[in-house]
Amino acid sequence: MFIEDSSFVDALFMTVITVSTVGYQDVLTLNDYGKIFSIVLILVSWVTFAFAISVITSHFVEGELGIFLAAYRNKSKLNKMKNHTIVVGFGRNGKNACDFLISHHQSFVVIESNHELIMENVSKEIHFLEGDATDDRVLTEAHIKEAQALITTLPVDADNLFITISAKGLNPNISVVSRASNEITSRKLRKAGASHAVMPESVGGHRMAMLVNQPDVVNFFEKISHIGDAETNLVEIMCNNLPEELINHSIYDLGIRNNTGANIIGYKTPEGEYVINPTPDTKMIQNAKLFVLGTPEQIKSMKTLLKFD
Repeated sequence: MFIEDSSFVDALFMTVITVSTVGYQDVLTLNDYGKIFSIVLILVSWVTFAFAISVITSHFVEGELGIFLAAYRNKSKLNKMKNHTIVVGFGRNGKNACDFLISHHQSFVVIESNHELIMENVSKEIHFLEGDATDDRVLTEAHIKEAQALITTLPVDADNLFITISAKGLNPNISVVSRASNEITSRKLRKAGASHAVMPESVGGHRMAMLVNQPDVVNFFEKISHIGDAETNLVEIMCNNLPEELINHSIYDLGIRNNTGANIIGYKTPEGEYVINPTPDTKMIQNAKLFVLGTPEQIKSMKTLLKFD
């Protein structure tokens, strides 16, 4: 049953128990089979223990490290943001707003108070700022004074109203788009300084009705409202820095359609009057707004032709 003692097995056995830090002293004298079995048992146990420790460590350490790196990256990006959009709340409406901003390559930051929701959606595309947007310090941390717009999508109208008042107080020039649950709140929000108050339920119902009567019209506008490399886009261009040589020239004189392929399908005067499908003799004036239909390349060529940045 027993075999002769082997100096090699003894040396290997002692090496394993020493390296693995088991370090026990034999109570019974083991033969070579017993020593080999102990070696295998120690190695298997050591590998199993090391694997378990690595899994636990990666779960806690790498998770915390990922959170730390994400927070650092967000703060670094936020410090460089200018003319960005602040989105308050990452619920259904907030997420849809973020998806649209991402598709249009616009910089934005999301203020969200739910820590678990932030952790579930941390990514390189979305920069989160954890906190309560009703606190002016959080809005300041979001660089609201350098922001061009704020979208507040919270479910409580009072919170949206308070945030609107705070935002306009910190940055009177910021454009505020707020969620509203009813027409009364919508009017109050506009009085508080909101540029637009949107009732999602009303918009959703209107869209569903249009899908019954004019489904292709809805699909057409959805298609041109998203930016794509080969898609036709509908964009608005503000004429607030027109060169002197272009002022009071007609759309026909500039040859926008012939030279770029883009189409001007809408025009908004500085007084706020909308002109649908403007005639070729429409004049280019300061602070007017153009609604342009074309591919990204055509729109880029048009901006170059009009010497827009």
